[in-house]
Amino acid sequence: MSMSGSPEAVLARYRRASDYINGLSEGSPTPRPDATPADIRARAILRVDRMRRFLDFAGNPQDRFHSVHVGGTSGKGSTATFIAAILQASGFRTGLHVSPYIQVETEKLIVNGKLLSAERFAGYVDELAELLGRWYAAGGERIGYGQSWVALSYLALAREQVDFGVIEVGAGGRFDLTNVLTPDVSVITSIGLDHVRTLGGTIPEIAWHKAGIIKPGRPAVTTVTQPEALAVIQEEAELQHAPLTIISAGRDFEIVSTGDDGTEMLDKRTNHVFKTGLSGVFQAPNAAAAIAAARAIGDVPGGKVTQDSIACGLRQARFAGRIEIVQEKPRVVLDGAHNPAKMGSLAESMKQLSQPRQRILIFGSVESHDFSSTARVAATIADEIIVTSPALDWRSNADPERLAEVFRQTTDKPVTAVDDPFDALSLALDRAGDQDEVLVTGSLYLIGKLRNHWYPADQIILQQTMWPMWPETSCPAR
Repeated sequence: MSMSGSPEAVLARYRRASDYINGLSEGSPTPRPDATPADIRARAILRVDRMRRFLDFAGNPQDRFHSVHVGGTSGKGSTATFIAAILQASGFRTGLHVSPYIQVETEKLIVNGKLLSAERFAGYVDELAELLGRWYAAGGERIGYGQSWVALSYLALAREQVDFGVIEVGAGGRFDLTNVLTPDVSVITSIGLDHVRTLGGTIPEIAWHKAGIIKPGRPAVTTVTQPEALAVIQEEAELQHAPLTIISAGRDFEIVSTGDDGTEMLDKRTNHVFKTGLSGVFQAPNAAAAIAAARAIGDVPGGKVTQDSIACGLRQARFAGRIEIVQEKPRVVLDGAHNPAKMGSLAESMKQLSQPRQRILIFGSVESHDFSSTARVAATIADEIIVTSPALDWRSNADPERLAEVFRQTTDKPVTAVDDPFDALSLALDRAGDQDEVLVTGSLYLIGKLRNHWYPADQIILQQTMWPMWPETSCPAR
């Protein structure tokens, strides 16, 4: 699987592999606009069944490593990142799969804290293409983009011989394509109204989908405490005879402080203060869930979870686009808060993190998200608002002029619509003084696009890190 040549040649090979797997989305079936909930569920069940059969055809790579499966409406990506960092610090060779990626495909394939190399990514895509060829030759049904990515991820993690794969659910859980694992631990971070067309319009309906990742006899962890959602999760755990750990703020942990360099939380079970590498008050429950998940892991060869490895893993964890400060004077913060709950948590955190002279908000959204409700929350922490578009050519963008009107109906603060996201960024930077702050938020796709201003995608690919040219840090050798 070796690849030699200049950086240009390596990037060209990477892009061919990227084009191949992204091209698999063309023609992928999606629920019809007039599809009923029963139609949507039937389609989801068929897709998961096809996923299982294709993985069986591939030799079931998902069964060749231990795993932790992480779902929830908000916080699942950060929680998965924390768990992976803890397991790596504990001595396990650890793979991490999160979704979606914001800049480069290899964000979804991280091994021991480093993005998969361009060489290995391209090689695994070749292997997937060969596998698909044999599948179709044998009369197999069409495998779309989502199924291909799950298969590629499990295949890559198996080939990389990880001890643990930490897998973030895509959406929902019960019928998510990743839900073909038998994880050592399942984690459910939160329940909120999101993806209501496919998951349902009530909290209990969505909780039922999330609870579907709980497996027979395997421990589960949740930080969900609202009664109508927790009751559904508890019922599923009882049905599966799965021991359930419920983590509650106040009883099990409390926030000590939060700042630019991370969040401190007190673990009341051990009376130990842990500091995370991720900022924001919402990171405390995510860290608490990660600690509980790591402690729930039994005797697995390859490493050992200790108090020290938990502390070091939490401290080393980084996750692009989540209250990420990318420059000072003016300060620029990136956070992909794309639903009302996430925006509410972001707003609470920003009030504690910084007190700029003024905050200029850059906001963009895809059409399918509840941008009206999200915008109303976002307006409460902005002194000036610039709305723009994620400028995706493969997904419907919310129209900036329409977004501007939503903000104008909510606030009397200045609102400007700018079609091009980089023009929006230039305008904000021009208007911001050294004591001001620019907050880019709304869509993770917008975050990913504008993040190229500070961290170009080609450098990320070649250096196998989301923070090229940053000094690497690590936990002490075990």
